[in-house]
Amino acid sequence: MCLRPREGLFLSAIRILALGPLKNELLRRIPSVNELIESDALKSLLETHPRAVVVDAARKSVAEIRDRIKESGETALSDVDISIDGVARIAAGLAETSEMMNLRRIINATGIILHTGLGRAVLSEKARDALSEITKSYSSLEIDLETGERGRRDSNVIDLLCGITGAESATVVNNNAAATMLILRTLAQGKEVIVSRGQLVEIGGSFRIPDVMRESGATLVEVGATNKTHLRDYRNAITDNTGLLLHVHMSNYRIVGFTKQVPVGELVELGREFGIPVVDDLGSGAFTDYRKFGLEGEPLVQTSVRTGADAICFSGDKLLGGPQAGIILGKKNVIEKIRKNPLARAVRVGKLTLAALEATLRLIRDPETLAREHVVFRMLSMPKDEIKRRAEKLAKIIRKALPKSVRVELEDGASQVGGGTLPTDDIPTVLIAVRPGGTSLDDITRQLRLSQPALMARIQHDALLLDLRTVQEWEEAEIAGILEEVFSKRPGC
Repeated sequence: MCLRPREGLFLSAIRILALGPLKNELLRRIPSVNELIESDALKSLLETHPRAVVVDAARKSVAEIRDRIKESGETALSDVDISIDGVARIAAGLAETSEMMNLRRIINATGIILHTGLGRAVLSEKARDALSEITKSYSSLEIDLETGERGRRDSNVIDLLCGITGAESATVVNNNAAATMLILRTLAQGKEVIVSRGQLVEIGGSFRIPDVMRESGATLVEVGATNKTHLRDYRNAITDNTGLLLHVHMSNYRIVGFTKQVPVGELVELGREFGIPVVDDLGSGAFTDYRKFGLEGEPLVQTSVRTGADAICFSGDKLLGGPQAGIILGKKNVIEKIRKNPLARAVRVGKLTLAALEATLRLIRDPETLAREHVVFRMLSMPKDEIKRRAEKLAKIIRKALPKSVRVELEDGASQVGGGTLPTDDIPTVLIAVRPGGTSLDDITRQLRLSQPALMARIQHDALLLDLRTVQEWEEAEIAGILEEVFSKRPGC
């Protein structure tokens, strides 16, 4: 419907009158953007922030106050501060928030070690130092310093990967999904790939093996049943058009009971008999046997290499504890084919990933530094008694910082590995339970997420649960300060 100018003005007048005299009066008295810019609060902000940012914050604060007046009931209007100082404070807060990086540091008190939403593995100090060093100047990314000629960008990590695992060669791409895609495109495009029906996994973001297979140009051939697959199932499915045999580790779920899967070693023997390459997609990629810490055993990368698999791929930011990456190991001739695929350039990694990965691999090479400096390893192996000691100390500080009405207690709980890794393993831990009584936990957790740094925890049984397994010791004082600030703003606490 198209309104004539007079009709439009008439309807606008009706809307204004419908708001009521008090709301109209408040709306008229809202400071202008120019008045806010001239206020003391925003004048000082202009010394440290771009003018465009401050002006935009002033406009948004005026719009926020206007909306608050329109939406408030008559009794709540007295709580709306329309003074220049009051609106300027809102503008200052908006300006400060807009200048914060969207990708921000978070204190992870959830107890999920490889939390996908929070960036998975925390890098070691050595890896962080390597990133700092490599970003402040130029680097030897693709230069062979011995000869002065152009070299391979991942050469700095190939020797380390081969030395640790015993593989003939290696390469690195941007994640394990890319590694799987690249391997399939190189070895099986236009051919059939045989996979056990029980290994057709889906990882985060609805990323499924059948979908990857289709996009790679390979044809999926499912064999066996969901719970049982035998070697004869693979043998009977082999044709002249079979490109490879694919073994996929079920890293994010388990099938228990009446089950059977064919070990990689038996697939390798079958592959050699028919001249067909065998690929082992390990997913998480463990270099250490975590059974000594009471966790379920993950297949080791070194074991897969010893079976003779032609190519093995896994993530760099899960149990390896490094940056996001997809690592491919295997036979030298196979890796060379993969390197030469044009897709390899599209999924290659940059200097930051390679610097952090190299530093991480150097820690893994030395068991003594691994236990002392590798953050993920330390979190996975931390005894419950050590967490209890830390929790008791921090709980005392939190009790003193928070109002008397807030109960702070210790209780037993469980940490998780996360990241689609060791899905059936719960790790015993001790939790700090913060119970604020009548205060909304949803509102509190929102304020914790918006703090600087943000604090993420669990909510369960009307309590905010803090698990120090995933908190680094230097972050503990920050937790107490964040909680004190958030609870001090809550009425009734």
